[in-house]
Amino acid sequence: MFHLAAQSYPLTSFDAPIDTYETNISGTSILLESIKNNCKESIVHVCASSEVFGRVPKDKLPINEECNFHPASPYAISKIGTDLVGRFYAEAYNMKVMTTRMFTHTGPRRGDVFAESTFAKQIALAEANIIDPVIKVGNLESMRTIADVRDAVRAYYLLVTKNPIGGEYYNIGGSYSCKIKDILDDLISLSTIKDQIKVKEDPNRLRPIDADLQVPDTTKFTNHTGWKPEIPYKETILDLLNYWRNKVKKK
Repeated sequence: MFHLAAQSYPLTSFDAPIDTYETNISGTSILLESIKNNCKESIVHVCASSEVFGRVPKDKLPINEECNFHPASPYAISKIGTDLVGRFYAEAYNMKVMTTRMFTHTGPRRGDVFAESTFAKQIALAEANIIDPVIKVGNLESMRTIADVRDAVRAYYLLVTKNPIGGEYYNIGGSYSCKIKDILDDLISLSTIKDQIKVKEDPNRLRPIDADLQVPDTTKFTNHTGWKPEIPYKETILDLLNYWRNKVKKK
């Protein structure tokens, strides 16, 4: 079983913290309780998030599984709860529940509430002359490590098929780290109207605080499963932009 259901947008969690806690922590508890009572032998993947690590000092990079939690949003707090609930059920009831802290992963079909996807969507809309060529952005200085969603799915498959061990927890992420501004610049460089595009900060897209350094150490997961990212960053962002171009054309 793959438990990915969640209120998964950090910015929304500042406006709806209680709903986020109830959905992510209580929802996970209800699901695992049902699994315990009805199909206890199931192999279960509980998806937490790299956001649990939050505001990590530079001297703690790259982030391994034992890094302290320092959440920077109600969403991150909820995912700490999700993480711990999963590990509790594994330990208390001898269930085969494993927890992942997936770092940023993106690609085609990525929701437009996330930075790189809303950049790509706005560029596609501007190329189609639906909006002015002004890209609205939030904080561009945070560092992220990018994986392709297709590599992420492959990682999840290996998690549950390569000697799954109940109670284990893994950091999973890509190998390309950059600032969000770099992702924006790279997407703009792929645009047919790149010389016309301007960038404007939108206060509504800013969080009160942010998880500003997200660089994973994935050694534990790689050693256990043999997984490593295969799809290059440039291919990922081009596929993301083309996804939005095609979606805009269909409209």
